[in-house]
Amino acid sequence: MDFLLKLLIEKQILTKEPIAKFLKENKNKKVTLGALIEENLVDEDKIWEFFAQQLKEGKLSIGQIDKDDQVNLEKIYNKISGISYIDLDNVELDTRLTSRIPLAQLKKSLAVPVTEEDLSVQVAFADPFDIGSQEAVQRMFPKKPLSILATSSKQINEYLNKLEISESVKELVIEIRKELSNLTDDDETAIVKLIDVILKNSIHRGASDIHIEAGEKNCTVRDRRDGMLVESFIFDKDIYAPLASRLKLMANLDIAERRKPQDGRFSTIVNEKAYDFRISTLPTMHGESIVMRILDKSKALVKLEEAGMSKFCYDRFSTGLKAPYGILLVTGPTGSGKTTTLYGALNAIRDVKDKVITVEDPVEYQMNLIQQVQVSKKTGLTFASALRSILRQDPDKIMIGEIRDSETLRIAIEAALTGHLVLSTLHTNDSISAVTRILDMGIESYLVSGALVCIEAQRLVRKICPHCKEAITLPENVLADIGHLLPREYQFYKGNGCKECGNSGYSGREMIAEVLTVSDEISHMIARNASKEELTKQAKKEGFLTMFQDGMTKAANGVTTIEEVYRVARV
Repeated sequence: MDFLLKLLIEKQILTKEPIAKFLKENKNKKVTLGALIEENLVDEDKIWEFFAQQLKEGKLSIGQIDKDDQVNLEKIYNKISGISYIDLDNVELDTRLTSRIPLAQLKKSLAVPVTEEDLSVQVAFADPFDIGSQEAVQRMFPKKPLSILATSSKQINEYLNKLEISESVKELVIEIRKELSNLTDDDETAIVKLIDVILKNSIHRGASDIHIEAGEKNCTVRDRRDGMLVESFIFDKDIYAPLASRLKLMANLDIAERRKPQDGRFSTIVNEKAYDFRISTLPTMHGESIVMRILDKSKALVKLEEAGMSKFCYDRFSTGLKAPYGILLVTGPTGSGKTTTLYGALNAIRDVKDKVITVEDPVEYQMNLIQQVQVSKKTGLTFASALRSILRQDPDKIMIGEIRDSETLRIAIEAALTGHLVLSTLHTNDSISAVTRILDMGIESYLVSGALVCIEAQRLVRKICPHCKEAITLPENVLADIGHLLPREYQFYKGNGCKECGNSGYSGREMIAEVLTVSDEISHMIARNASKEELTKQAKKEGFLTMFQDGMTKAANGVTTIEEVYRVARV
């Protein structure tokens, strides 16, 4: 970046004084072209016009542009006629084309073939002005000329890294094809090995779900890591069918049924550790979308205090768990860690003196000292019918996996009012909204007020990678908006991206939460149908802290970033 700044000052596009002022006011902020444009220190059109001309004349190379500014390459190429910019994340690349060029050559040329047309082959280059790289790739396609596209070196490197991982299983892919053509009795050996590689890779990288998807040209495997999907493998389309069939067999699904969604599960040992996999198939245009949820059995034994709650929320939630009877709710959207919190709560309350029964769909983790019931549509065992039977089993504590309808909710509240502690989940955006949601489901307000003990709402935010963590200073206008929520001493951080975190800047996830304790006053207000605003006002009088406040405290302590808090929680 220093080189670019000197060049811009030399050509009188920038002056020294504004940069000096910027550096003085933003000591911890990295100087990038994007930052200078944001602060209106340089004319955006003028700067991209200048770089386009420099690249065209060969006076500047793409490699000299700072990594943080590669996102602006599209704007540079728009200034150069004849060169189109392509976003590789938005196109499906043809893996058969890349297999015709050695991976080492692609890495050296920083190029990726995109698609083959009747008259040309489209190839994306990190440096579309590198004639040597173009000639090297052209030799691999002697019968058709290249159609040159431009893209960022970051996207090319990411794609080539995926290809490199796929190359590591190339022999397995060849073996699978041989076995399919020979149709021997042992035709599943190679595909089993490939599935083992996929499972090991996903678990090693800390994935929560594995997505296997059939495209028009390829079969892709993506992992959900820290809540975000990341591509792991790209295979040719012919690998999809045996892969899908084998997974269906493992989960006892009908391999001939491709028109209806199916659900199943299987268990296996990966790296000498037992895992359960919950599998779901969905028919799509080019095959079936297969999603596997990874269930680590050791996570069922998580302690509530280690689930990621702040001390303030943990103390309030623990107090609710000590209630002799009543209903305790955990709320939040799908994938917010509600099940983990519920299992942590079960861990805290299970005791040889108590009869604890759960009704779940499905039973994700099996625990000792707890009777677990799995609902089944085939046998007519619904949440409501299971609950009625559970109440005749003399339970002390009941956990309902999810309240989906008013019938289940009514039985749960009746159980809470007749001396049972009931734990369950509900899909609402925050804890106070759960009260209005229950009332909207047709339950009388006097029953709700008597049954509710505590409502916890939560989200998961990504944690900053400890290996590339660096201190930052937030802009004054942002600090003005959130200053009243911050502790006396604070320091915000961000992750720059490194090998350890896959250049994302994040590693792992942390819970942010809010816990509404239903006091006598709030209970009276619910009974007389008080509005959400009135309930919120009273809760804050009693010390209630919102999820956004909890998130800001964690961001101020360097656990996560302010962007993550804004992404999952409302002000």
